[in-house]
Amino acid sequence: MAISVSYPPRMALFGRARTATGAGVVATLVLILVFGNEAYTEWAGRHTTANSVWGFFLRELAWPSWVVTSSDSIRNLIAHDLRALLVLLFVALVLAVGGASRSAGGTRFVVGWASLIFGAALAALLTSFINTGASWLGALSAASEGSTYGLWVGWIVGIAVATAKGGGGA
Repeated sequence: MAISVSYPPRMALFGRARTATGAGVVATLVLILVFGNEAYTEWAGRHTTANSVWGFFLRELAWPSWVVTSSDSIRNLIAHDLRALLVLLFVALVLAVGGASRSAGGTRFVVGWASLIFGAALAALLTSFINTGASWLGALSAASEGSTYGLWVGWIVGIAVATAKGGGGA
């Protein structure tokens, strides 16, 4: 008589977390690469107006800007580039810790959205101290800008997380 033991698939414990977290990270990476680059940031600054809803949204998309060349100080250049990287890192961290993989559609959407709000605010807060002329007031203002970015753009990450494969139920 053979004893049959049923084990879960090899990656079952981490498969869902990777899928939901991965979807959020990929969506965030696309947002940063497409809308945070120098070309888009300059275009949005020149061709949109902050006095319209569409212009506000297009300018907001450019918030985690990263630059390759700049006439700004090296500290500000590093702070901007590091901010974009930290947004990505903190979104992944919030999604992994926030249990996006163990949630169902609506909850996953909210966790994905909140991950960009918290990730962007924390990245902005930390990197603002690298800038020249750093202050606590400047750090809080930067965190406010980051959370505004997450509020208006985070729904894109929320949709990516909510529609990721796997998940739903424990």
